[in-house]
Amino acid sequence: MSKNSTIIGFGSPSRYFQGHGQLNRLESYSRGFGRKVLALIDPFFFAEMTIRLESLYAAGYSTIITEEFRVEITEKEINRVTAVAEETMAEVIIGIGGGKTLDTAKAVGHHRNIPIVVVPTTASTDAPCSALSIVYKENGKYSHALWYPKNPDVVLVDLDIIIKAPIRFLIAGMGDALATYFEARANQESDSLNYVNYEDGGYKRSQAAMALAELSYKILLEDGLKAKVAAENGVCTTALENVIEANTLLSGLGFENAATAGAHSIANGLTALPENHKTLHGEKVAFGVICQLVIENRPTEELHRVIDFCLSVGLPITLEELQVEATLENIRIIAEESMAYTWSSEPFSVTSNMVYDAIFATDKYVHHYKKRMFT
Repeated sequence: MSKNSTIIGFGSPSRYFQGHGQLNRLESYSRGFGRKVLALIDPFFFAEMTIRLESLYAAGYSTIITEEFRVEITEKEINRVTAVAEETMAEVIIGIGGGKTLDTAKAVGHHRNIPIVVVPTTASTDAPCSALSIVYKENGKYSHALWYPKNPDVVLVDLDIIIKAPIRFLIAGMGDALATYFEARANQESDSLNYVNYEDGGYKRSQAAMALAELSYKILLEDGLKAKVAAENGVCTTALENVIEANTLLSGLGFENAATAGAHSIANGLTALPENHKTLHGEKVAFGVICQLVIENRPTEELHRVIDFCLSVGLPITLEELQVEATLENIRIIAEESMAYTWSSEPFSVTSNMVYDAIFATDKYVHHYKKRMFT
C-alpha cells in the first residue's frame, strides 16, 4: 500500500472493560471463546494468582491451566509457551501481568490461532490493546516487532489490581502515553501510514485516531498529578481512572492507529546500553518525547509544558536520571541505534548526527531548566 493511500484503517480490541472487581468476571468473559483456558502469569504473583483463578474457574464452566512467564519476551519464550498451549489443547489464552507477559500471550494466541484475553496488572504501557508484540534478545536489547492481523479479543482492566501496583509503573505509563499525541502529529504532518494490518503496509489515519491521541495528552495534563497523588495514597479517584484509561486504552488506540515516530526511536535506542535496562519503557519514552520536540524545534512554550508535566509526576528526563552516563560515546550509540526505528515518520529527513545533537542538547537543556527552576 502506497504512502499516499486514501484508505482509512482503524484497529481496536473487540471489548475493553475497566472497573473494580473485573477479574471476578474473567471466567464469564473467556467462556464465550473456549472452555480450555491457558493463563500466562507474571512470576511476581504467579502463586497467588493461580490460587485465585483456580477458585474462580472451579465455580464456572471452564477449566484453567496456569503457566509462569519467564521474565523476558524472547523468541525462545514465545516458542516455549506456544508449545504449552499446544500440549494442553488450549482454546483461549489469557495473559496476566505487565506488557511483556501480555505481548507473549498475544504472540502465542496468534501462533495457535486462538482467542486472546489480556489482563494488565499495571497501567505502565499501552501494550494491552495493540495488535503487536515487542520482542527482545536474551540480553534485554530490543530485537524486533511482531505484527498481527487482529487485536486482543478482550482487554480487562481491574482497578483493584492496578491501584496496588507500585506508583512507578503508573508514572511510566504516563510517559508512554505522553508520546502518543506528539508522534501522531508527526505522522500526520508527514502523511505516514499507521500500524493497522501493518504487514500489508498500514492505512491512512482516521480523524478518530488523531482525536484519541490528543485526548490522551489532554487527560495527562489535567489529571496526571492528581492521579499520582491518589495512587500514592492507595485511593481510586476519577482522575486516576481517567489516567489509567489514557495510559491503556487511549494511548493504545492512538499509537496503533496513528503510528510512532521519534520518541519511541529514542526509547528503543536507549535499550542498546545495558545500564539502561533498569529503567522502564515509558521512562525512556518520556525522554524521547523531549528529544523529538527538540529535533522538531517546536515552540518553547510547548517544550516547557512537557518538561513541567514530567517534573510534576516524577518522570526521568535526563540521561543521568535514566542511569546512563552522558558520555559522547553513549549518546552516539543511542543515536545510531535509534535510526533503525521510526524516525522516517517525521515530516523531514532525520540523520544520526541530528539525533546525536538533539539528545545532547535535550540533556543539557533539561539540566539548565531544572537548575533555573529550583534556584
